[in-house]
Amino acid sequence: MASKTLENLFYDTLRDIYYAERKILKSLPKMARAAQSSELKAAFEKHKDQTEGQIERLQQVFEIIGKAARGKTCDAIDGILAEGDEIMEEYKDTPALDAGLLAAAQAVEHYEITRYGTLKRWALVLNMKDAAALLDETLKEESQTDEDLTGIADMAVNAEALSSSG
Repeated sequence: MASKTLENLFYDTLRDIYYAERKILKSLPKMARAAQSSELKAAFEKHKDQTEGQIERLQQVFEIIGKAARGKTCDAIDGILAEGDEIMEEYKDTPALDAGLLAAAQAVEHYEITRYGTLKRWALVLNMKDAAALLDETLKEESQTDEDLTGIADMAVNAEALSSSG
């Protein structure tokens, strides 16, 4: 059996997050439509635009390593997005819907943050400074989105979900 290297792991993980970003891009409009809070809708729409840019950066990283930009099924993101779908279904038209959507979105963000943080570190170890810079740009965006979502939760969404309970 051929020995697997950090380069192989980097490439596999890059394919994983590429698949994940494309799936996230497809789910964000659905989440924006489901959201009741105008702030949460706007956050999902903003993140959709950012995700398009993140996919372009990933394509640049694939170019840097001389590989075609192809995703690899990511069971983790499929599961996280399925949970979001379940929340949209089970909490539709309830005061807790936005809190659930927000939690699902933060689960996505946290997954992305771990992936981009790891890929950036590996790119630096592999002496791929240009790839590391691209990955770092996305990592910063994902971290900011997570902070923005927390702000929306703290500002109104969680209280609205709580105040309407029986």
